Amino acid sequence: MYHQVVDKPSSAYDRTPQDFRAELQRLAREKYIPVTAAEYSTGKFDIPAGTHPVVLTFDDSSDSQLNLEPDGEPTDDCAVGILLDVAHRHRAFRPVATFFVNGDAFPATGGKKALAWLHRHGFEIGNHTLDHAQLSGLTPGQVQRQIAADQKAISRRAPGAQVVSMGLPFGIQPDPAELALAGSWHGVSYEHHGAYLVGANPAPSPYAATFDPAGIPRIRSAAPDAEDAQFGSSHWLDKLASGTAPRYTSDGDPEHISYPESSSASVAKRYLSRGRPY
Repeated sequence: MYHQVVDKPSSAYDRTPQDFRAELQRLAREKYIPVTAAEYSTGKFDIPAGTHPVVLTFDDSSDSQLNLEPDGEPTDDCAVGILLDVAHRHRAFRPVATFFVNGDAFPATGGKKALAWLHRHGFEIGNHTLDHAQLSGLTPGQVQRQIAADQKAISRRAPGAQVVSMGLPFGIQPDPAELALAGSWHGVSYEHHGAYLVGANPAPSPYAATFDPAGIPRIRSAAPDAEDAQFGSSHWLDKLASGTAPRYTSDGDPEHISYPESSSASVAKRYLSRGRPY
């Protein structure tokens, strides 16, 4: 989970461009392959055997994430520009990510131009509510208005974009939580495959019985000495690399789900027919 990528971070949620680049380079070295939130939540991704899926998510649609030059290409120092450069240097590292945007998305570039660029280049655009609303304090009707109005704004600026993922503002679920997944307002309906919390820990396999689409955890990008570092990316990447936390590793076959025989009980029932225990 990323927010601003700026030279002078103002909160624990921000990273410098240098730290952001270093983290992407580490992911590439350790054989992580970016997939979108939509690909992850539906289990529809195809990455080489021995590699690990990672979902890069960006909240709040700030200019530090995507800023376009007059020629229409991303600036070198924005998050997308850095991601594209790292992917160019590490060919297996897919240049994809999911951007959870609000109604005032990317003000410097202009929301329409920025969202159209993201959609055209294979990035996923997700819902983050129209006004970055804290959904727990709203009525069901107000929740649906915030989500549906944001979807309407996205569809107007990026025609053809399929909005199927949602980043929950402040990581707070509405009541009931399922309103983040489906609803409607004034003739605009929405249906999300996943709603994402604020960073804390790795998400489960999308094939696991513990997978909950209404509350998917994320890891906050953070340095080893950051505030609440135990919830941050440096801490978790170390644990995943050492094996002290389980890490999803692809078998290279998107049609089957491989897992140790001893863990078969944790596979969701709807996926057991695709299972290949070993």
